[in-house]
Order: sequence, then structure tokens, then C-alpha cells
Amino acid sequence: MHRKWIKPHYMLPLALAVGSIALADSVAEAPVWDLGDPHLDIVPRTADEAVRIAAVTALTADFTAPQRFEDKPAGAATVRAMQTANAFSQPSGNIRFEDELTFKVGNGLFRKLWVSSPASTLASDGLGPLYNARSCQRCHIKDGRGHPPENAEDNAISMFLRVSIPGPSEAAIADIHDYIATLPDPNYGTQLQDFAVQGHASEYQLEITYDEEIVTLADGKEVALRHPTYRAANLGYGPLHPDAMLSPRVAPQMIGLGLLEAIPAADILALADPNDLDGDGISGRPNVVWSTEFDQAMLGRFGLKAGSPTVREQSAAAFAGDIGISTPLFPAGAGECMPRQTNCINAIHGDGDDRGTELGAEGLDLVTFYSRNLGVPARRNMDDPQVMRGKQVFYETGCTACHTPNFVTHRLNDQAEQSFQLIWPYTDMLLHDMGPALADNRPEARATGQEWRTPPLWGVGLTEQVSGHTYFLHDGRARSLLEAVLWHGGEAQAQRDAVIDMTTENRDALIAFLESL
Repeated sequence: MHRKWIKPHYMLPLALAVGSIALADSVAEAPVWDLGDPHLDIVPRTADEAVRIAAVTALTADFTAPQRFEDKPAGAATVRAMQTANAFSQPSGNIRFEDELTFKVGNGLFRKLWVSSPASTLASDGLGPLYNARSCQRCHIKDGRGHPPENAEDNAISMFLRVSIPGPSEAAIADIHDYIATLPDPNYGTQLQDFAVQGHASEYQLEITYDEEIVTLADGKEVALRHPTYRAANLGYGPLHPDAMLSPRVAPQMIGLGLLEAIPAADILALADPNDLDGDGISGRPNVVWSTEFDQAMLGRFGLKAGSPTVREQSAAAFAGDIGISTPLFPAGAGECMPRQTNCINAIHGDGDDRGTELGAEGLDLVTFYSRNLGVPARRNMDDPQVMRGKQVFYETGCTACHTPNFVTHRLNDQAEQSFQLIWPYTDMLLHDMGPALADNRPEARATGQEWRTPPLWGVGLTEQVSGHTYFLHDGRARSLLEAVLWHGGEAQAQRDAVIDMTTENRDALIAFLESL
């Protein structure tokens, strides 16, 4: 078995009682973080609960039948698996009737098309001036996964390039051990926007070219992997910095975010093994980021490199970077515009009225509630013999070393939908070195240029139904689940090689299991 042992709550270091968490089995070999979960109103677990949780989250060795509650990946928040493109757009299954209206209003703001200032629709103006999309829904279509452009005529509305340059040592955050200092590109900030309101130039146009590599599997099957090359063409505000680091990002699916946020930080950090002390080749590390919302270091959970600590902060950052909309967390009316982009800075913005910011605190809270409560669909076909065989292959190949099957969330006073649920996201929420082939060579907080957060697998089998495609990984280069597996390297090289050497029967079973999630 490859799963890191989760220490029961009562066996964690005494310092945990005041929020300090060690990141390795030996405190001397790793820093101790004072992180906790300040974004949540928590009821502490009892010792009895800790014992029960350790038992229910232990890895199974029985693949003759599904595990108890495995059909409900989000616990009581699980929703039925609709056979339409709306499968990811349902509220938590345990949402209170009186909160359904809050969810729907949040959905309205998530789908809202913003317009440029000045406008007669004061509650909707403030777009840009530079932006990637006019609404959240334009990137997260049907709350699902984005995709790279299909061809030269297709726009990149659900994909963009992040950008930064190496920073001096004084730009590091002293409270975060191993923080990698970066700075925004002086002309373009931290994100390239490919749209602009009238009278302004967009920042760039995304160009992608592919070279194919053929991988031959043990049974003779050939699989073509496409290696992308990215170019920021038609730059509108001068050259990029000579040391600019670009990273492609496709919009991820939105389901289950509130449940991921409610996983105890201690349980995630207990899985970390930065020095690979157990010798299994897997050395997951947490990303620790500075929270604008709480003004302290926090565990990174969201984003492809776990660069954001909470759903609310991630949402506010997306409003600023993707749409150019100010919020109480990121109040600049010009969004991501840099000081050198004087026309953008001096443009009329939508924050000059009673709102204070283009999206106020109440609106941000509504979008946050909506994002936290997008339900995870129930499992399909999980008792099918091929799916059960695929589950066994998944476990025995060591995929659970990163894709941790299940957790129990915090008991919460004010978030009943996420409180004390047994969930099955298949992620450890940690960073892993995925090798040079998948590297973007751009660090983010503690994440290196080769590290990515383990993506949750729940809902992955519904991607085509919801999003109309089967493009996976951070930039959509993989056109199938098998291609996604074959891109694994670094810490997952052994698992990738095992899939190449598998019999056709076992490989097909593995894919069937993934498609059932």
C-alpha cells in the first residue's frame, strides 16, 4: 500500500492543539506551521471521532464489492448523476430549502455578463478594461472544465497564460519556509488578458502548436501524445520581460469546492512526506500561501498549483484577473492593469458609485456560497465487475499515493452542507513533482516549476457529458484519460510505466474505474 498513514487526531503532536502542524514524521526535518483553518467555524473532533475517522478512511484491500458510502462521493451533499450537461450545476444535496434562493442568486452573479463603464446598468458595469471573459460562466462553462482552442479560429476564452518574473530575495515572505519569490511582469502583471473594452488594446493572442510523440504500450497499442508550445503573440503593451515565465491554465471544474475547503488542514498536512521518509518515491508537499483575506500564511488549496487558500479569495482573484472586476479583497478598479498601462489605469471604472467596489461584499459572498455548494454527482456503475477490477488496479498500482480516496470534513457550526461529511475526492491536495514533460517552469508560492497540486478526480468521468470534450491536465493537452495518465512523470513515473506494461484487460479496467468517478 502506498498511502501515507494519517495520524489519528489524538496522536498528533501536542502543538496541534494550538494550530501548529509539522510537515514530516520528524519535526526536526521540517518546519512547523501555525496554520489552522481560520476560514472555518470549527467544532473540534473528539478522540472517539478521530478513531472512527481513521477506520473509515483507511485504504481498503477488499475489491469484491464497493465500500460503504462509496456511492456518495460528497456524503450527504451528493447529488443525482443527471444525464445532461447540467450535471455539475446542482446545489448540494443537503442544502436547506431556505438557502436554495441564495444559491440561485449566486448562480445569477456567476453567469452575469459584465459591461464596460460608463453604463446605464450601474450594477453591471466595470468590465476590464482588460479581461479574459465577461463572466465566470464563460470560462467554467456549465461549471465544468475549460479547453484549449480547437483551431486557429477558436478563441481561448477558457484558457490563458499566467506570467511572472523571478523576484529578489527581499520579495520572499519570511513567514513561509521555502517560498519562491516572484514579481509581476512589469508590462503585463501576473496574467495575460486577450480581450479589452472598446478603445483599449488587448494584451496578447494565445498561439499553440503541437508536436506528437507516439508511445507504444506493452500490448502493441499506440497512443499519440501532443507536446504543446505556447506563444504570446501580438503583444499590445511592449515586450515581455526577458525572464518572463509563462504558464498555461485551463479553467478547472467547479464541483465540491466547499468540501475540499472543509478538509482539516491537519489531515492534509499529515499526508505530506517532503523528504520521502517512507521511501515510496512520493514526497508530496503542501503549498503555503499568504492570504489577503486573513493577512496570514495559510494552506493553499485551490488553483492548479494550490495558490489560493479559500473559495472566497480564489473567487475574488478570478474576478480581478479574469474579468477586471474589483471586490473588497482586491479593490483596484483597473483589475490586473499595471502602472505602465496608463490608459487602463486612467479609464473610467465602475467603482465610483455607492457600491464602493464593482462587486461588493454581499455579491462576493453570494458567489462564494454558490461555488462552495456545487454538488458532486453520485458514482455510476461502481459495482460493475470491470470497474471493481479497475479500482483494484488503481490501488495496487500506487495511484492512491497521491490520489487519496477519502477524507472526513470538519464539523462546522455555520456550513451544514460541508459539515462532517465522508467525501471521496481522490486527491491529497498536495504538490507533487510531475517531471520535466509537464513542467511549466513557473513557481507559485512554494510550488516549483515542476510541481502541481493533485487534481480531484470526482466527476472526471462526466467531463464529456458536461463540457463536450475529454481534454485533461492543466493545459488540456491530454485528449483522453489514458493520455493524461501517460503524461505522468517525476514522482508518478513508476505508476505511468506500470500502465504502459499492463495487460489490455487491466488497462481498460483502470479507465473504466476512472470513468465511474
